[in-house]
Amino acid sequence: MHKGNERGLARFALQCTLWAERWFPDAWVFAALGVLVVALAAMGFGATPKAAVSAFGDGFWSLIPFTMQMAFVVIGGYVVATAPLVARFIDVLARVPRSGRAAICYVGLISMLASLLSWGFSLVFGGLLVRALARREALHMDYRAAGAAAYLGLGAVWAMGLSSSAAQLQANPASMPPGLLKITGVLPFSQTIFLWQSIALTSVLIAVSLLICWFTAPSKDHVRTAQDFGVTETATPALPPRSRPGEWLEYSPLLSLLIGLLGFGWLAYEFASKPAVTAIANLNTYNLLFLTVGLVLHWRPRSFLNAVSRAVPSTAGVLIQFPLYGGIAALLTHAPGFGDETLAHRLSGMFVHIASTETFSLVMGAYSAVLGFFVPSGGGKWLVEAPYVMQAANDLHVHLGWAVQVYNAAEALPNLINPFWMLPLLGVLGLKARDVVGFTFMQMLVHVPLVLGLLWLLGRTLTYVPPVMP
Repeated sequence: MHKGNERGLARFALQCTLWAERWFPDAWVFAALGVLVVALAAMGFGATPKAAVSAFGDGFWSLIPFTMQMAFVVIGGYVVATAPLVARFIDVLARVPRSGRAAICYVGLISMLASLLSWGFSLVFGGLLVRALARREALHMDYRAAGAAAYLGLGAVWAMGLSSSAAQLQANPASMPPGLLKITGVLPFSQTIFLWQSIALTSVLIAVSLLICWFTAPSKDHVRTAQDFGVTETATPALPPRSRPGEWLEYSPLLSLLIGLLGFGWLAYEFASKPAVTAIANLNTYNLLFLTVGLVLHWRPRSFLNAVSRAVPSTAGVLIQFPLYGGIAALLTHAPGFGDETLAHRLSGMFVHIASTETFSLVMGAYSAVLGFFVPSGGGKWLVEAPYVMQAANDLHVHLGWAVQVYNAAEALPNLINPFWMLPLLGVLGLKARDVVGFTFMQMLVHVPLVLGLLWLLGRTLTYVPPVMP
């Protein structure tokens, strides 16, 4: 790629991001505005104020289990990634690349593979790997491009793997709002993330993302290293010595081992009594696995608790926004208006009118990508969209599991330029969103047509299956 073009596109992306950082409010404000817009729309189509208020209040706390599950995805990923043994493993991984450009692609590959397991783990693990590579000054690695590569897990493929909030929710009837369960039934992973079409799409996205990393990595004259940003190496705070006798259990591995045995014992029983795909689809099992591994890897309870304390601030957005999403979902599905039809039914009718069975993937993908910039939460946004887009999928006889994957693939697109989910990674790297978004914007320019085109093409190979109730 010509240097002038590369710099010009990066400069344009930076201008867009600076505008967004200046004018876009906090993501909670968008969720609050979403509540008001949906409530007004419901009343505009005939719902009474009492029905709207009742639906909002009834739905506000309906997602508490799912909210806590999503918070623990972040905490579990952070705890495992910052365990001392994992930190040493990161140092070993950092010895592999032989050039700065190769190091950037290496970070991107590991980040994307890790995100298929846990997006929370991917963000922290990728950031720590970049920090470890930055210590190898001889690589002359561009710190901005490497940071952008570490974000590719969340910006490209995270929702196509076990991290997918939508796929996890659809596989867990106990976590779903009743109104959504009636529309979609239960969709096991075999009908969503483990479809061969989904695996093919994910593989293509990984390969293309790495090619973009390679061709957009700055040349020697334009490289900015960690030292250029004034980033100095700061290791995870060492565990302070015991200061009083009452702390001896906090510093002893005894509790970690005993609780770990209980956790691993239950997990062993769970995986022995069920197919592995069914067991890991349960968010409680998924989170218990990460927390148990993190506890044992940290060895001492005090080290584990310190890691949890550092992880909790990253969950603030999830905790305060998801109740609003629960309210929005209830307003969509439980506030009947004219003809006793809810807003979800009217929106699904709009989708049926605009889209056809053949074009559903394109229409839904484009809509989900645009909405994702304003509602930057995969699980929360799915609860907002699912009632009407899945009803439309039923009406148009579109494969329901593929409709979930259309959402998953498209939902990641706005993450590439939305700073909301970058925050945990940027905190690890000591960078700002504007430092990396020029590179992620380049990824988005290619991903948008590629993702929408593949969603349409692969969707044509699937046939409709009616909802299966638990």
